[in-house]
Amino acid sequence: MTRTVRILLVDDFGPWRTSVASVLQENPQWQIIGEASDGLEAIQKAKELQPDLILLDVALPKLNGIEAAPSLCKVAPEAKILYLSANHSKVVVAAALSAGGHGYVVKSDGASELLVAVEAVLQGRRFVSRTFTGFDFTSIERQSGDKLP
Repeated sequence: MTRTVRILLVDDFGPWRTSVASVLQENPQWQIIGEASDGLEAIQKAKELQPDLILLDVALPKLNGIEAAPSLCKVAPEAKILYLSANHSKVVVAAALSAGGHGYVVKSDGASELLVAVEAVLQGRRFVSRTFTGFDFTSIERQSGDKLP
């Protein structure tokens, strides 16, 4: 029997969280266990809920996703972080992966890439949106010193 994957959604736009949740809930093994609208709330919820996967926006109030990621890794060390952001900057992607991210999906690519990205990250593989095809993120190390897969 396949185990349930517990997911925390972090985005400051409620309708977007609802939309993403409805897509993810099509997979019966994926369970949305909580939502947060800013980086500080994300850290609190991750500590409390211990998710397997954190879908994290970069642009968040109070503490952005890149700033929150190291704390998220500490309070929920088993969780994988998949960024889901509107930001198209290679510098931001590199910073997000370095801060603890396992993958990065541009929101505009989400319809075609989100489910594939979630599967890849859950399997321990790095995923970066096709928007960044041709850019090599493999030399980036996480703050823990671990190379990205």
